[in-house]
Amino acid sequence: MKKTLVILIPSIIVAIIVFFLVQSLLLTGKDKGALQVTASPQSKVYLNNKYIGQTPLCRCNSDEMVATGDYTIRVVPNTGTFNEFQEKITIGKSILTVVDRKFGNGATSEGSIITLEPLKDGAKPQLLITSIPDKAEVLLDNSSSGFTPLFLQNLTDSDHELILRKSGYTDKKVRIRTPNGYKLIATVFLGIDEGGIPSPTPTPSASPSATPTPVVSKIVILQTPTGFLRVRASNSVASTEVGRVTPGQIVDLITESEGWYHIKLESGVEGWISNQYAKKQTP
Repeated sequence: MKKTLVILIPSIIVAIIVFFLVQSLLLTGKDKGALQVTASPQSKVYLNNKYIGQTPLCRCNSDEMVATGDYTIRVVPNTGTFNEFQEKITIGKSILTVVDRKFGNGATSEGSIITLEPLKDGAKPQLLITSIPDKAEVLLDNSSSGFTPLFLQNLTDSDHELILRKSGYTDKKVRIRTPNGYKLIATVFLGIDEGGIPSPTPTPSASPSATPTPVVSKIVILQTPTGFLRVRASNSVASTEVGRVTPGQIVDLITESEGWYHIKLESGVEGWISNQYAKKQTP
């Protein structure tokens, strides 16, 4: 019988995730791991498109753990008009993988995925931090440690506080515990700080003799978990894919609908993208 390392991260408002690590689950001999999902507001959870329950959810008991392997998890809010969250996760043997999501309008949503990876017995703890978007500053116990993606070694077997910050995004605070013999892997999704986005400068009125120049709104594509964003024929996730855009790409905005932008590519192709991973600009 082996003890399962359990990571507990309750969902909390104000962007603080408290991460507790305890050893209290017993394996029954099969290659399984545990999965915990928290979300605000309450959400439905799907694993490889199979419904597995409502948040808060914890497949922590030995008879309901998840077989090890790679999965696609979907977290779909029960209320509001928020976009669903979808990401790849890996369930490790005797490890609890934790997914937390706080939904907001458009790209203001935030969250994290935290898990462990075994090292050699007795090895000093390691920490791998990635973020979306990347190049976020990482403060470990209030000391600046670098920018994401960031790999740290020889940490102490103790509790730590992570703070990730990036201009234009809301600071994210995460409490973790790094145990000996494990690498803790934290993927953090930063939400755009709506209060930090400057209002567009009003366009001066043209003189009567001048020909007015039309202002064309632009959309800049943000970082995505997949490295690209699908362009669909209509504003529905079930709609046909007509193209793809990549982070940093700027395209014309035609119009917008709840949760969606209608855009035009340089090729002339028109379609719809989720506004969760895009931001409006003006030339």
